[in-house]
Amino acid sequence: MKPDAPLDTAAMTDRINTNSVAQLNLIKEKVERRRRSVVGFHDVPANTRRGGDLRTLLSPATCGSSSGFCGAVRLAPGEGISEHYHPYSEEYLFVASGTLKVDLDGEPVTLGPEQALFVPRNVRHRLTNVGAGDALAVFQLSPLAPRPELGHVDTEPYPEQVGT
Repeated sequence: MKPDAPLDTAAMTDRINTNSVAQLNLIKEKVERRRRSVVGFHDVPANTRRGGDLRTLLSPATCGSSSGFCGAVRLAPGEGISEHYHPYSEEYLFVASGTLKVDLDGEPVTLGPEQALFVPRNVRHRLTNVGAGDALAVFQLSPLAPRPELGHVDTEPYPEQVGT
């Protein structure tokens, strides 16, 4: 400490040690509270650029997850998610309701209600609702990419880019 400081080195050290414990306890409380938070479909913003109404529900940003993320996508009849792949992550897809056609590297697979599909990393995939009503699917990806912008590689234009 400087000689004209209001506290000497010992007093400042004591203040830092006391406040550090208090601040770390506050941070711990906030992190633990966030990890117990329930996140609803409409609690997070929609991502519609690849098609559908996609919501990332559990992620590092929403609950502090460190190894993956989970979300859901709602697709109207005929609506789809444009083709992409994940260079770092495996994807687990569960159809809660409706019927989806999932193209895996160009090979179609149909999933009905309460069926699941594993999408390995680097496999191109697109989803299309081939049923008469809305489809709701839950997805989980793990592990996380080193940075969020590296997590998806798009292999075809987004729906709003088609024809422009």
